[in-house]
Amino acid sequence: MEFSKDLMAASATPMLLRILSHSENYGYAIIKAVKELSDNQINWTEGMLYPVLHRLEKQNYIMAFWRIAETGRKRKYYQITSEGKDYLRELMNQWKLVDRTLQKSLDTIDKGDKDV
Repeated sequence: MEFSKDLMAASATPMLLRILSHSENYGYAIIKAVKELSDNQINWTEGMLYPVLHRLEKQNYIMAFWRIAETGRKRKYYQITSEGKDYLRELMNQWKLVDRTLQKSLDTIDKGDKDV
């Protein structure tokens, strides 16, 4: 399924912060988590992920650090900050309002407007 770029952009920050609120992680593992959470429907790319990570790091919503993985490979990990947790709560409240509003509009359409 091809997703709208606007929808992908709007959902990337809260989705990323929510994933990092569970545990610190590195880029490839984040991409894999999104794919698994979406039942293989959403496929983020590095070109989409890293600009969001860098922006969130500049905004102090996440922090980055290097760690040697079990394989011996050096990886850059990301962790949500307390400011990021506060921002995530704010985004989730906004997202829930948008979702409720969209659901109400869809219910209205289902009840009478058959043009959509």
